[in-house]
Amino acid sequence: MRFTILGPVEAVAPGSDAPGLAPRHRAVLAYLLLHSGVAISTDRLIDAMWGPLPPDSARAQMQTTIAAIRRMLRASEADGMLATRPAGYVITPEAGQLDLDEFTRLTARAAAVSDDPGDAADQIRAALALWRGEPLADITAHYVQGARVRLNGQLLTAVERLADLDLARGRHDELIDELSVHMAAHPLRERLCCQLMLALHRAGRQTDALDVARTFRTTLADQQGLDPGHAFGKLEQDILRDAPDLRPPVAAPTKPQGINFLPYDVPDFTGREDELDGLIRMWSGNNGGVVTISAIDGMAGVGKTTLAVHAGHRLAEHFPDGQLFVDLQAHTAGQAPLDAGAALEILLGQLGVPTQQIPASVADRAALWRSELSGRRVLAVLDNALGADQVRQLLPGSSRALVLITSRRRLTDLDGAHALSLDVLPAAEALELFTAIVGQRAEAEPLAVLDVLQLCGFLPLAVRIAAARLHHRPRWTVAYLADRLRDQRRRLSELATSERGVAAAFTLSYEQLTADQQRMFRLLGLQPGRDISPEAASALADLPLDEAEMLLEDLLDAHVLTQHQLGRYTFHDLLREHALATAAAQESPGAQREALGRLFHHYLHTACTAIDHLYPEGKNRRPRIPAPQTPAWPPRDEAEAISWLDGERANLMASAQYAAEHDWLPHVGQLAATLHRYLLGHAHQADALVLNGLALGAARRSGDAAAEARTLIDRGQVYFWWHGDYEQAAEHFRKALDLARETGDQGLAASALAALGTVSTRRREYDLAHDQCAQSLALFRELGDRGGEARCLTDLGIVHERRGRYEDAHEHHRQSLLAYRETGSRIGETVVLNNIGLLYQRQGRHDEARHHHRQALDLSRRFDFPGDEAESLNALAEAARSMGDLARAAAEHDKALTVAREFSYRPELARAHGGLAHVHRDLGRIDLAHDHARQALDLYTALAVPEADELRTFLTELPPPAKEPEQTEAPTAGRGPSRGGRIHSDL
Repeated sequence: MRFTILGPVEAVAPGSDAPGLAPRHRAVLAYLLLHSGVAISTDRLIDAMWGPLPPDSARAQMQTTIAAIRRMLRASEADGMLATRPAGYVITPEAGQLDLDEFTRLTARAAAVSDDPGDAADQIRAALALWRGEPLADITAHYVQGARVRLNGQLLTAVERLADLDLARGRHDELIDELSVHMAAHPLRERLCCQLMLALHRAGRQTDALDVARTFRTTLADQQGLDPGHAFGKLEQDILRDAPDLRPPVAAPTKPQGINFLPYDVPDFTGREDELDGLIRMWSGNNGGVVTISAIDGMAGVGKTTLAVHAGHRLAEHFPDGQLFVDLQAHTAGQAPLDAGAALEILLGQLGVPTQQIPASVADRAALWRSELSGRRVLAVLDNALGADQVRQLLPGSSRALVLITSRRRLTDLDGAHALSLDVLPAAEALELFTAIVGQRAEAEPLAVLDVLQLCGFLPLAVRIAAARLHHRPRWTVAYLADRLRDQRRRLSELATSERGVAAAFTLSYEQLTADQQRMFRLLGLQPGRDISPEAASALADLPLDEAEMLLEDLLDAHVLTQHQLGRYTFHDLLREHALATAAAQESPGAQREALGRLFHHYLHTACTAIDHLYPEGKNRRPRIPAPQTPAWPPRDEAEAISWLDGERANLMASAQYAAEHDWLPHVGQLAATLHRYLLGHAHQADALVLNGLALGAARRSGDAAAEARTLIDRGQVYFWWHGDYEQAAEHFRKALDLARETGDQGLAASALAALGTVSTRRREYDLAHDQCAQSLALFRELGDRGGEARCLTDLGIVHERRGRYEDAHEHHRQSLLAYRETGSRIGETVVLNNIGLLYQRQGRHDEARHHHRQALDLSRRFDFPGDEAESLNALAEAARSMGDLARAAAEHDKALTVAREFSYRPELARAHGGLAHVHRDLGRIDLAHDHARQALDLYTALAVPEADELRTFLTELPPPAKEPEQTEAPTAGRGPSRGGRIHSDL
């Protein structure tokens, strides 16, 4: 885990899929990091964020923010870093995880080694390298301005200390530009001004030094009405009379500059500071006599050559015997890759070896090359390499040489080389590059610039071309360029000039692939999702798994694929478009459809197997998908099923969208019916509604009334459980029942009746609910559907409980639990355990109630059922309150509130607020009781259920609050009961 606040505020965990943080959340995280190791109270955090006028919702917003930070840390396996103490929240990053701590450590180290100016300067320089711009650059909060002033003060102190050290070592020439930049940003910094004056004077620029002094005097007088200090005045007088004690120390003689064949170093080079620092550290850590080799690889257009050349120019002074360069032409249009003999001839010529003295054979040339480099300090850039074989004979023997190799392939066979794989530019660096080329027009349209950068995929070549086109077309706006790039059909053609283009660069990479690799590349372009697994690629290409995986790895090594997660491969956005265009040009429409058919069949069959593991009780009500002809590797148990579904969810949704748009209607309906329980039970309600909508359209277009009824029931469940929109849900269920009766489908009729029973129970219409559930039960028994029977039994158990018929309720729940365990349904078992717990609560048997709720909670966490987790926590809290354990009740309701809010589970959020209102009333915390009761009332009022009247009565009976109640936010979660009974949703 790495935290940065000396620039944009970021929290990065390499290899993690941790969710990003919103700006307000990052502002809170930054404040905690500024005070790492210190407990910060909620009131102090609120004051830091908003100052003396916080919004009414400040405390709720802070709770949400802390929860978001905890989720991010938990996803990064660092959940113990943020702890809650009696005094507040405290974050404790480990050594090396926070850039501010590293900065402080390095500057302290510099002070400790002050007797060694070189070492002290290196420590400060390393500390300054941690700064990436204005501290806390991308956040706004009340505390930021003051904190930024303090941090900039620490920066300037370090800069001034480094300047003292460098001036003492005679490095005044190198200091002038750096000090000028800092002086422009801080024109009233007297010590900084004195150092710049001294550096200019020692560089022979007395007039410039005195101009700086006059400007400082004028600025100080105009802005603060003050005169400079005594030390400033003395230095100014000493410069005027050229005092001898201002002269620089005598420097050791330097060797004459050697030869330099490096290409032009672009003046607008941007970013890549971490990569440059890594190259410099890698070289500086080398002990004498050993060749340092760095292999820079990456996709076409990512900036490999630009980085190598820039690094070569920056390091040139350390290699006085010369800087060499050769283009090996692996990906040069119209040129064959350069062989080793020709490359050696070029390099020997650059060293000054006469042509007539260069041997004819490759072996002799390589031997002469190594001999010439022996004892020399040379930097060589071997650009555009095809592979390890091409460069192996170009490597020096024993010398203090640095060799930088660039290649579109990973040079895994080049022993001893330091690998550096380049990715696309971070957004901030891409923005800096674009602005450097375009100028003020970019600053005038910041949102359009971001659009252009995203459409370029932050690829440096694409960004440069887009910026250059805009720069040379003064009538174009940035927004107009973005609109042109949005057209996927011509985006690649837009990113081209007369001499270079993104598509041309990609084509050269494609032409270096083998025929099998080219075919896999083309077919991957057809895949509508964002990434692909080896198993899915095997189905797509109709290949054995090991062969498909080998081809994926080959494409990864060739940098036409990337891998952000183990076992999953993806394209850069522009490469994806190139692959799709190549497939359209080289694969027949029939071959394309067959490939996608194999992929969709793989997704559907594997999803079916995964769902059967998780929800076996509904197997006979879901489509049965035959095994594909290509080998299948379905999940083997519940854990693998959840992992596969979570990993492929985005791809499954993309395949459904593609299928709906290309008349693959059966696939849409089958996928929606298969995934419904997973999407509903694992809080993916937005995806569920999208998929239901696609399936509903497909069913109506194909005239499939049964599929339409099934989808209406599934869609109604989403409205019922997550939105709390009971009327909308009931309307869907009634339409489904009418369709089921029209088609004579008894199974669908049973499901629709059971669903209507859940609505009636929520509305406390128990007679109607009993009739609907009883009719559904009879139909399921007639059909021999054991899972449907189990569901109706527990629903009837709830109805009996509400009527006070506890023995009948127990018997129905017992039969339901037995049936669910027979079918292996974990979700069904979880639901019934909670229902039995609620029944025991009604009977005053609270220990037994908590025992059952605890079992349900364990199952919900084990199998990732977040809605059931919230229900179990609320039920445990209600039992604890009935037992008089108010502290535990408050803690468990709080946990339920967190889960329900995180997953937008409206019914349980309302239930948690209502429970907390009662607990705080019992504890005498009347203000908190009012606050939670009002939030619960808002939710229940939107519901139009009896719980709303109960909350109004509760509020009228509460003593008045000690202060005016805070305005609650508009409800972000909605409708639901104050107490439960989970009516099963697998219909």
